[in-house]
Amino acid sequence: MSATKASAPGNKSVYIETFGCQMNKSDSEHMLGLLNEIGYSQTDNWKLADLLILNTCSIRENAEDKVFSYLGVWGKAKRKRPNIIIAVGGCVAQDEGANMVKRAPYVDIVFGTHNLHLLPDYVLRAEDGSSPVLEVLQSLPDDLPELPVIRQSAISAWVSVIYGCDYNCTYCIVPYVRGREKSRAARTIIKEIDDLAFSGYKEVTLLGQNVTAYGHDLEPKLHLGTLMRMIDTAGTIKRVRFLTGHPRDLNPEIIDAVKELGTACEYFHLPIQSGDNRTLRRMARGYQVDFYRQIIENIRRKIPNAAITTDLIVGFPGETQEEFMNSVSLVEEIGFDACNTAAYSPRPHTAAAAWEQQIPQEEKNERLRFLNTVVTETANRCNQSYLHKIVEILVEGRSERSNGRLMGRTRTNKIVNFIGGDELIGQLVDVQVVAANPWALRGQLKSLSGEEQILPDTVREVVPIGQ
Repeated sequence: MSATKASAPGNKSVYIETFGCQMNKSDSEHMLGLLNEIGYSQTDNWKLADLLILNTCSIRENAEDKVFSYLGVWGKAKRKRPNIIIAVGGCVAQDEGANMVKRAPYVDIVFGTHNLHLLPDYVLRAEDGSSPVLEVLQSLPDDLPELPVIRQSAISAWVSVIYGCDYNCTYCIVPYVRGREKSRAARTIIKEIDDLAFSGYKEVTLLGQNVTAYGHDLEPKLHLGTLMRMIDTAGTIKRVRFLTGHPRDLNPEIIDAVKELGTACEYFHLPIQSGDNRTLRRMARGYQVDFYRQIIENIRRKIPNAAITTDLIVGFPGETQEEFMNSVSLVEEIGFDACNTAAYSPRPHTAAAAWEQQIPQEEKNERLRFLNTVVTETANRCNQSYLHKIVEILVEGRSERSNGRLMGRTRTNKIVNFIGGDELIGQLVDVQVVAANPWALRGQLKSLSGEEQILPDTVREVVPIGQ
């Protein structure tokens, strides 16, 4: 896969609005690469674009609502500029199919998650007046195509290593819209990462709906730990992360790889979803809380400084107040560095959506607010432990909240804001942590020689930590 920007601007432009997970963000980068080959260049102004694409997410109901809200606005624009092409891809398109056109008849293209590689053909057909173009495949092709890509960062890159999910959690629509697990060949992944490193990238994140299941469907079988060792042996990239896995597939070899490899970042995102055994059983997660505890103990025994984050759902159908409080207690017990939390949202094609004992929305919201208070307190304690420590960060750019600061991430995925010049963007630098809040750290730059960079006290005082 190419890691370069468009070689030459086309005479047509495309705007992509991306919802959802990192996998969707990666897919959008591939859409840009594919469309560049037929003369479309990216624009950040949708009002000037010839082609408008929504790359959609269906993990929660409000994500779908956003899709049709965007389409309503774009439909009004199309009435003024009839030549605009409107396309919808991603998980909502995979689920809704022809219903997309019924609900929004001005949509020209609907394509699913399994046929992204055919997007240029669909656009050319729409240009010729063959609309609507509707094609939603039910499975990935046997031979996964290698797609061109135009990346949105020149520093850190997404690299998909496995698609789909073989689990059937009763709340989750992912297996329906993304299909069953299919791993990419290790040699193609290594080549992609080598090319990225040659182009100046310092960090890659290995992606998958269940990335810890990587390689079980290959011949010979591999696992994620083996792949990470192969990447480390190649010696081209500086940092490797992975997202997101299932606890049952995080075997000890993966933990050992993170411990032993200099390129592997000490960061684990391991969704538990609930801290209650009955709820986990009804979610069909395939493990109990003690099993999860043992994994965390194994990680911390081998890698004491590892950061551990998770996902939690509150208000699952039939969840009692006591069962909810078990989740709260687990957050306090384990001390997660961060938690992605959400109120349960019934999704089509999932078993739990039809169950009785649905929790009222007001109750779900109240539980979510309480849980988030505990999550914030726990995250703050974790971040306070970084005070006065010197950490390596990869500088990603200017802070979104203050253009006067740079921001970067530690190996443990902590955001650090500090004062520095643009020449540091894309570099690995050491900073000393001087302040912390639940969401970010503030650092003070160390010079390349290891000496502290002295900054005026008046400057230090007015710089907020921020996110």
